[in-house]
Parts: sequence; structure tokens; C-alpha cells
Amino acid sequence: MAACVVRIEDLLPQLAAVRVDAVVVEDGLLRITARTRDDAGAVCPGCGRVSGWVHSRYVRHVADQAVGGCPVVVDLSVRRMYCEEPSCPRRTFAEQVPGLTERYQRRTPALRRVVEAVAVALAGSAGARLLAVLGCVLSWATVLDCLLRIPLPKPQVPRVVGIDEFALRKGHRYATVVVDAATGRRVDVLPDRATATVVAWLREHPQVQVVCRDGAGGFARAITDADPGIVQVADRWHLWHNLCEAVLKEVAVHSSCWSKLGPPLREGKRAATTRERWHQVHDLLDQGVGLLECARRLHLRLNTVNRYARHTEPERMVRAPAFRPTLVDPYRDHLRRRRAEDPAVTMPQLLAEIREQGYPGSANLLMRYITEGCVEADHATLSPRRAARLLLTCPDHLHEDQLVLRDQLTSACPQMTAPATVVQDFAVLLTPAPGNGHLLENWIRRGLQDGLPVLRSFARGLQRDQAAVEAAVTLPWHNGRTEGVNHKTKLIKRQTYGRAGFTLLRHRILLN
Repeated sequence: MAACVVRIEDLLPQLAAVRVDAVVVEDGLLRITARTRDDAGAVCPGCGRVSGWVHSRYVRHVADQAVGGCPVVVDLSVRRMYCEEPSCPRRTFAEQVPGLTERYQRRTPALRRVVEAVAVALAGSAGARLLAVLGCVLSWATVLDCLLRIPLPKPQVPRVVGIDEFALRKGHRYATVVVDAATGRRVDVLPDRATATVVAWLREHPQVQVVCRDGAGGFARAITDADPGIVQVADRWHLWHNLCEAVLKEVAVHSSCWSKLGPPLREGKRAATTRERWHQVHDLLDQGVGLLECARRLHLRLNTVNRYARHTEPERMVRAPAFRPTLVDPYRDHLRRRRAEDPAVTMPQLLAEIREQGYPGSANLLMRYITEGCVEADHATLSPRRAARLLLTCPDHLHEDQLVLRDQLTSACPQMTAPATVVQDFAVLLTPAPGNGHLLENWIRRGLQDGLPVLRSFARGLQRDQAAVEAAVTLPWHNGRTEGVNHKTKLIKRQTYGRAGFTLLRHRILLN
């Protein structure tokens, strides 16, 4: 088989326009000596005229992509030319080799693109460490400088945008990101979340007709001040999340009712303190003392006094004990039957029997399970969060035993029936449809009339922002892509250990 001679220009096509004089490998560095050809003219960057009048020559040292893990440096002799156009403001200029050199750059365009890609993905120190592996040794400051030199794309503001805030310093400083609601493309990043800043941006971009946002009142006021004709769309995920929180609070309030399905409430110091405090609050209220004055006299927070005032019985304030699921749960029926047949049965005997059935746990776990009274319960005690989850989950996604438990929860307390119905009716609205506006109005009216304080407060919140909520349940737009951008922004912040300034963050957010 005949040997094939490979030229350096075949391996590095960017050297095809120059004459290679030498290729030397020294100290792990591939050094290429080359020069531009004398028979070709050069184009003046000022006027565009081709000139062949040589002023002088000088050597440029240009770094290129590594070959075989070995860094590459091209020592290129280039010409400085006179411009032959009398009207051109440039008297001399340096010739450029396409694909090999750029003005004011010591890296080839190919290596520059690699550096920029790494800088956008990893930024400072992490980017410098990766580039060192790729055969390009740069400091973290140089990597950031290359990143900030990348021109930002010109924003093409769409008709439908999503807007949300993210923390520069949580609890102190926030910025605002604007995203294309249809594609998730970053449109702009504003330095703060002030109403005036958002108003100014919207007025500069009158093509925006629909804005998707969360329930923040600042963005709602800013959009209205900028243009009342802009359609505001509330985020459906936030609507459902707020409803879940409201249902959880209602379920926790009535825990003394549905907790009867499990072990009895524990009597102790906390229960006694709760009952005593309930009587103190209601005694003051019966005397005509206001809620704020009650809080001052009893040295309690106003929200705590409100919670005690809402309950008509002190027993409703005592929460049910919460037991986590354990390895003994599958053998509860056997333990209960054996203890009913033989009250004197010993714990080692019970342990041996359930181990024959496959129990993998310890004797201590079984003893604690029996001591806490879980065996005598009809089923394990539910936490308020787990009980609320049964009400918030679509019945089609529940197992048969979960459906039975859900029915028992709703029948244990009259106030538990309403949240179950409310959740089902509101879940239907989360699938946008043209007729959902009328259903939403009926839902809000019913929520205001129900005797559930937390859900009534949630319904009042929907009523205050009814136009945006109605748009959310009737239009296909949502703010999910903006939330996704915010999650990626958290990753970008962590890569710089939270020390990046707004300029650097904005650059990386818009380029990612």
C-alpha cells in the first residue's frame, strides 16, 4: 500500500492562505512559522480598496486550537500596507488572513469560538480550568473579559412575554427577567423590580400585547401604568399552589375531627396550654376587646390571635399526633387480631410471628409501634399534609384504599367536604377553555359564601385579580418558561459563588 504524504495545511485548513516555513515541537508546544504571500494584495478596512504597496513586515504570535493535546502557536509574519486611496483616512493598515487572524486578537477565530463557548457555559475559574485541559491556558479574568466582549443579540421583543423577578441578594436586591412566553428565549434582564423600571421598559416596547406574570402586585401595577390595554395572564401553577396551601391550612384547622380515624389525641402540657390560651382569647373577645388589643395583652402575635379567634371550640386547636409510615404497617391487622385474641401475648412472640410473614424491621421498632398506640388505630394517623394531598389528587390517580380513606376524611367532618368539592371544581379550570370565565366567576362567588376562612381569603385574592385569573383559565399562555429561566439563573449564580455583579449575570443569562 502506497504511503500518503500529509501536509500541515491538510490538518490545519486555516494555514492554506499562507506559506508555512517550519513546524517545530518544543517543550510540549507546537510552533508553526509562516508568512503571508507577497503576490497577493490586501484590502483596506477603511475604504475597501485592494492595495499592493508594502510598508513593512512584523511578526504576530497567534494561538490556535490544540493538536493531539499539544497547544499550537503560529508565528506569522504579516505585512503592513499603505492605503492607495487618497481620500481614505487610514494611511497604513495591517493585512488580515481570513480564518487565521483578527484585528487586536492573539487567538485564531476557531480558538476564540471555543473560549467564548466555555466562558458562556462556565464563566471564570471553572472555564479557565477546562480551557487548560483543552490546551489553552488563560486566567479567570481573561475568560470573563472574553465573555463580556461577546456582543449580546439584538432583542426581538415578541407579542407575548413572561416576566418574573429573581434574587441578586435574597431579601435585599432583586432583578427582573423578561422571556418570550412562546419559546422561552431570553428577551431582556432589568436591573431591579421597581415599578418605574418595568413601566419604562414596556413603554419602550409597545409591541407587547400580553404579559404572563405571577401574583406579585408590583408587576400588575406596572403593566397597568404602562398600558391598560395589555392583557395580563396570571400563572396557573401559582394559582394551584396557592390553593394547595389554603387547603392544607383548612385541613390542619380541622385535624381534631378527622384525627378520630386514628389514635386518640395526646393529652399533655401543649394541649393544656392550647386550651388555656383559647379561653383567654375568647374571654377578651366576649368583653368587646379587639384582636390587636388581645395580642398586646396576651403578648401574642396578631396572626396567632386570629387563629384562636376563628375556632369555636378549643379542641379544634389541638392537632392530631403525626406518625410516619413504618415497616410494621403491613402487619397491623395481624398484630391487632392477635392482641384481641390474647391480650397477654408477649412482644417476642408477636415479633417471631410477623418475621415469619416477612417483617424486616427490628424489635425496638415493633415495641415503639405498639407503645404509641398505632396497633389499635383503624389505620395509621395521617399528617395534615398527607390528608390534604388525598384531597388535592385527582381521584383517577388514587388507589382503592386511598379512595376509601379519602371518603372517610370527607365524611368525618362537614367542613372537609367543601374543600374536596372546591378542589375538584378548580382543577377543571386549570385546563384553558373559552367558557371557563363564567365557571370561575361562579367558583369565586361560592368560595366567598362558604364558611371556610382560609378558602374564603383565597377566593378574595382571586376576586382582586379576577381579570388576570380569567385570562389564565381561558388563554393558552402561561409563565412556566419564565420560571424555568429563573431556575437556570440559580445555577449560573452558583457557578460564580453568588459574587457575580449584575452586568456579568445579565450577559450570561442573555447568552445562555
